[in-house]
Amino acid sequence: MYTATRTCAPVRSPHQPSGLSDAFKNEVQAFLSASLTDTLREAGRKTTGLKSDPAACKVWRDALAQKGWLVPDWPRVYGGAGWTSEERLYFENACAANDAPILMSSGVRTIGPLVIALGNNEQKARYLPAILNGTHEWCQGFSEPQAGSDLPALALRAERESDQFILNGSKLWTSFAQSATHMFLLARTNPASRGRDGLSFLLVEMSQPGIEVRPIKCLDGSHEVSEVFFDNVRTPVSDRIGEIDEGWAVAGQLMQIARSNNTTTGTLRRAYRAAERHVAGLDKNEPPLAAQLYSLSRRIDEFEALEARLATAPGRQASSMMKLRATELHQAITEVGLTAAPLSSFAMDKYLSTRAATIYSGTSEIHRNALARMIGCP
Repeated sequence: MYTATRTCAPVRSPHQPSGLSDAFKNEVQAFLSASLTDTLREAGRKTTGLKSDPAACKVWRDALAQKGWLVPDWPRVYGGAGWTSEERLYFENACAANDAPILMSSGVRTIGPLVIALGNNEQKARYLPAILNGTHEWCQGFSEPQAGSDLPALALRAERESDQFILNGSKLWTSFAQSATHMFLLARTNPASRGRDGLSFLLVEMSQPGIEVRPIKCLDGSHEVSEVFFDNVRTPVSDRIGEIDEGWAVAGQLMQIARSNNTTTGTLRRAYRAAERHVAGLDKNEPPLAAQLYSLSRRIDEFEALEARLATAPGRQASSMMKLRATELHQAITEVGLTAAPLSSFAMDKYLSTRAATIYSGTSEIHRNALARMIGCP
């Protein structure tokens, strides 16, 4: 693998951040030119799911970590770059424009920011450095066979015995559980409780005896999700965030973090460029598809403006708006790609991989209902 310098693709963005210096933009472009090899770019272009090829991810992750840009929006005191939302958005779009591999890390994107916000000093010292150096890979244990968007129906039990919880039950649709070292999960610690009450937010090592991971083959042939079974799994009571039986509020804050970054403007621009290549490859240009592409391009621009604006106003409403708009737009883009190239295995896999986007992290219907309640609708 070589690191020959090459010219980077310009960042296509109608949103012109007012706080960005030319020095910052030049540094980003120079880093991408020097660090993104042809092999890494190819891995980025070929990505159809949530994460690029593992080997490419490791190389790209190491390059970002060495530069100090692995966690751009973490505070500097915890090893982050301490970037503003404008700087993060610019870098995200620059990576997308240059086909950088996609790193979808639950440690970096979700549990890390939650530990920074709500964890105690011991948890910050234990978990944050391990996330940064790649020792810990995390997965999320929320959904269960009877509890998807109706998450309060979860039944995984965590019975206390002295200074430990004993876990019994299962989790479903857990992304990358087969490669995770740790899981953050919700469990029912009060057996007499129902709904949102009596739940605790626990941090569990996946190497504990009694944990079994069974990968699930998805429609696109991938094994990104799994079932996870817990049979008398012991985990320390101290390995939790928040108070016992009060985990619902903690999970709510984590989901605000996750929903605001699981489908970004960069993700949408990557998908758009792939669809654009498919349309350009047609023997005869299809005016309807070209018109759809133009419309989608404008909608991505609009979403970028929304993302930039809501980055300074986090909250349940903002995260629901972003998740709803982004995932449905992502699906619309991949539909155009598949229409243009129905025999392309890449277009098919990309289309299939986005079908779940409007289901995970809360269905579109759930978010529409939540947003309606926030503005006073009955």
